[in-house]
Amino acid sequence: MGEEKLSTLVQESLAVAARTGAAKSSDFSRVIVDTTVQPKNVMFPTDARLTHRARERLVRLAKARGLKLRQSYERVGKFALIKQQRYAHAKQLKRANKALRALRTQLGRVMRDIRRKIAGDETLERAFQTQLSLAGRVLTQRQRQRGSKVYSLHAPEVECIGKGKAHKPYEFGVKVRVATPINRCKGGQFVAHIKALPGLPYDGHTLARVLPELESQIGVSLQRIVADAGYRGHNAV
Repeated sequence: MGEEKLSTLVQESLAVAARTGAAKSSDFSRVIVDTTVQPKNVMFPTDARLTHRARERLVRLAKARGLKLRQSYERVGKFALIKQQRYAHAKQLKRANKALRALRTQLGRVMRDIRRKIAGDETLERAFQTQLSLAGRVLTQRQRQRGSKVYSLHAPEVECIGKGKAHKPYEFGVKVRVATPINRCKGGQFVAHIKALPGLPYDGHTLARVLPELESQIGVSLQRIVADAGYRGHNAV
């Protein structure tokens, strides 16, 4: 849907609620701002599967663009992935790491082959730019590295988020900020504001930055904000 369309949808729902009497403008002057996780529908990421998928996506794009690669590793790469998963399941880590290195070697060869054949062609370079960038990040990242990592190729904004939940220690998704009225409206509970926060830590956004966004979308002057621990230390009056 996109951020702009979602913002428009929320504003329209608030306008309809005001016109029909389901909510009053004063109901939205006191809101609760909560930060949570919106899980994405992605498989649990492993380095071997991501490496294999990155090579597959590059090969598929090369075929669509008419590039003839020296070798696509379609059959060999599939068997290497199966071997790595079996070795990892059996706790045979040396063999699993050897199969993972083979997958990385195959991805690196495909990337270099594509770069050689699209060099100087601006159209092809733009077409392969995103996939080559993602594949390069997958190729260089390691299991326990800190900082930004790729967890999903079709949704590169996905992050690994740990919020201390006993039943779900880690979640793969995007941080989301949601604002709802403190008091329940006449027509039920409404969402006054919602926004995705990819790449930001939970304490990486202040109330001074949030307040103008909330007031512009809700259309009222906020009197009180009740926030979660991510906003600790900021005045909410």
